[in-house]
Amino acid sequence: MSAAYEELLQATIQHLENLKSRGVRHVAVSADTLRQLAAPPPRQSVQFSVSSVQQPPVPELKTENLKLKTFNALRERAMACVKCSHLASSRKNVVFGVGNIDAELMFVGEAPGADEDIQGEPFVGRAGELLTKIIQATGLSRSDVYIANILKCRPDTPGQSAGNRKPTPDEMATCIPFLHEQIDLIRPKVLVALGATAVEGLLGKTAGITRLRGTWHEYRNIPLMPTYHPAYLLRNQAMSEKRKVWEDMLAVMEKLGMSINEKQRGYFLR
Repeated sequence: MSAAYEELLQATIQHLENLKSRGVRHVAVSADTLRQLAAPPPRQSVQFSVSSVQQPPVPELKTENLKLKTFNALRERAMACVKCSHLASSRKNVVFGVGNIDAELMFVGEAPGADEDIQGEPFVGRAGELLTKIIQATGLSRSDVYIANILKCRPDTPGQSAGNRKPTPDEMATCIPFLHEQIDLIRPKVLVALGATAVEGLLGKTAGITRLRGTWHEYRNIPLMPTYHPAYLLRNQAMSEKRKVWEDMLAVMEKLGMSINEKQRGYFLR
């Protein structure tokens, strides 16, 4: 059994066990995937010679293709979800997530805002632009990481033409299994929770982001760093607050084994 096959098998078993523990009893698998799983491996001719027997090569299992198909199937389920009927009726797009599904670093925010709802991608408004700058300051790009939210739909704001609201506990409980499956599939080395709602959704802690940020926590054996949401820095642009977020990111970089230069260490210091 190849190492790649063993790794995929263990990841699949863990993923299914996680689903089972959350009460999931049925898993959607596309017809195309079922056909491929049922098909026998391609037969190759065996050449015999007097001195030796040449065995046909063992076909390599393309784990990345299976992972991508599983991820796409999860996306399709999320896109079709109408469990929160009030959110489904008011949304323009389901905001599933964006980035590298093999990322070592994953960011989790609260919920889509108006810009995200229109474009169908998380963190594309002003807060998203700031998050992109923070990621780039570490030496990475948005395409290197994965970005998602606790909620896949924008919280509705009846009677309001603008603004956002915090997701309700029921909305978070209904939607967060999609995020759990995303994390199980991506298997990042480090998670960053952006803001109090993300921390509450992932860890169930409501102590307040001011008290929780800057210290390591753990989500399913994955190191998790809570920090301020970029929207907070747009409201409070004090150098001291920017430095706190950057210190959190320096800790993340160190946890990932990334090199940090003196210029990066000195960001937002007077």
